[in-house]
Amino acid sequence: MRKTRTDRMIRVDQAGEFGATRIYEGQLAVMGDRAPDSAEIRHMAAQEAVHRAEFDALIARRGVRPTALQPFWNVAGYALGAATALMGPKAAMACTAAVETEIDKHYSDQLEALEKDGDDPELAAMIERFREEEREHHDTAIASGAEQATAYPVLSGLIRLGCKAAIKISERI
Repeated sequence: MRKTRTDRMIRVDQAGEFGATRIYEGQLAVMGDRAPDSAEIRHMAAQEAVHRAEFDALIARRGVRPTALQPFWNVAGYALGAATALMGPKAAMACTAAVETEIDKHYSDQLEALEKDGDDPELAAMIERFREEEREHHDTAIASGAEQATAYPVLSGLIRLGCKAAIKISERI
């Protein structure tokens, strides 16, 4: 049972980090270096690429099946990034803030479960390290004007809802 739970954690976390890399790729494809916060976006994208690579390696090493929805997340992540970038730099940052709000909660819930049972310290350490960087991404987005984006509450709410759904679906499929 625990292996099934940790396999689900690894599967969904790898999918999430994959999606994050695609969001930033979509944003950078639209905004390039023209956006006032492009250096921050590139920095966050580089950190997400490291997270993804570490989860890719963990999946391979432990023989965990990745989500079957990876082709969908590939397109959806890129489209979300491009669409928010087309709305402007503040909307791109609103996307980051919304995603990272949900990822912080998701990673915190996973850490609580792992610490409760005391199993898989390797996975717990990875998640804790990545959660701290995701929190930094959130704070960077807020400092860069995410909350000033047009229709921020609606945009943020929709993105957060999408993240919640993606997490639930990717755990199992």
